[in-house]
Amino acid sequence: MIFTLGLNHHSAPLAIRERVAFGADKLQHALADLTHNQPVKEVAILSTCNRTEIYCAAETPDVVIDWLSHYHQIPRDDIAPYLYTHDQPAAIRHAFRVASGLDSMVIGEPQILGQMKDAVRAAEETGTLGTQLHKLFQRSFSVAKEVRTTTAIGANIVSMAAAGVHLAERIFERIADQRILFIGAGEMIELCAAHFCAQKPKQVTIANRTIERGRALAEQYGGTAIRLDELGEHLAQHDIVVSCTASPLPIIGLGMVERAIKARRHRPVFMVDLAVPRDIEEEVGKLDDVFLYTVDDLAQVVESGLESRQAAVIEAEDIIAQRVQDFQSWLQSRHTVPVIRALRDSAERMRRHEMEHAMKLLAKGEAPDKVLEHLSQRLTNKFLHAPTQTLNAAEGSERASLQHAAERLFHLHSGE
Repeated sequence: MIFTLGLNHHSAPLAIRERVAFGADKLQHALADLTHNQPVKEVAILSTCNRTEIYCAAETPDVVIDWLSHYHQIPRDDIAPYLYTHDQPAAIRHAFRVASGLDSMVIGEPQILGQMKDAVRAAEETGTLGTQLHKLFQRSFSVAKEVRTTTAIGANIVSMAAAGVHLAERIFERIADQRILFIGAGEMIELCAAHFCAQKPKQVTIANRTIERGRALAEQYGGTAIRLDELGEHLAQHDIVVSCTASPLPIIGLGMVERAIKARRHRPVFMVDLAVPRDIEEEVGKLDDVFLYTVDDLAQVVESGLESRQAAVIEAEDIIAQRVQDFQSWLQSRHTVPVIRALRDSAERMRRHEMEHAMKLLAKGEAPDKVLEHLSQRLTNKFLHAPTQTLNAAEGSERASLQHAAERLFHLHSGE
């Protein structure tokens, strides 16, 4: 049975989401731990700024919830109210909707598809992605492509990066007059840099743990790169700060920002924290001269583009509903695999036995044509012995049912 359980921006506030997030460097360890210590056959974990979801093949999701609580050292009662659990077919539909961007804060955004592929890659490398989940995710990617190419779900999309620019324009009359500091150099920061730098800011600085990667991004926009441990020295020089790293703990604390504000003589600072867990301490937002926004705060801005995409959403949901039925049919066909394998094994044993018998007759000097005739007759009799015997022994409705099944299985036409 395929299950999906987790929490997202619809079900849980940021304060809860950041407590159960999995950093990229911890993901494979978590996957191995879950499959090693629990009766979970297959598992993949999708962890982004807006969601933490566990896709698994297991008898029950309860053991996974207990594991999640234990792994993050959070009492089960603290996260249980925010968790959702889907089994088949809802789990399949959920995976398709997530991949297609229908469950995102920004409806139709494409970034989630790449994040899901990263989650699948991590599960493959850890060896926790079995046949069912592999097929589920491949179908999810296929459905996402179909939705994106046959509907207008991605048209006029309002991205998180664009929303950040929109909010900054509420604080500063012209972004072109501001100095911007980007913290991190991942995909989200690249998107934000593209949107903010389109406004031709006065200065661009990239702060990253790996200075080489930060420098590569900074050079695209004529900026400079610094190390994360240099943040305290440079923070006061910037009017806009956009942060998104994979740090498990905040990298900008209240004291650092207070010192920067004092050095700026209380000129306002606009800060966007797109990281989960948060990069900037929550208390920073309470300072008079700081305008701090998190991923949840940007939700109101991105909602403005939703109405124009409602027709596309309806079309996408119809596509997903049909593909869920298709996948359900595939899963049901999996139940016949053991029977088909046993049938083939039985036929193979008969074939080998009769081949050995025929080879012995040939070795004795029997005519090849007679041996082949003998072989074909014996094989036919052996193949048909069990079904013929079962049909003859059946009575009443059972006989009618078996006859109908035989006609379908062997493509027979009664009366011919």
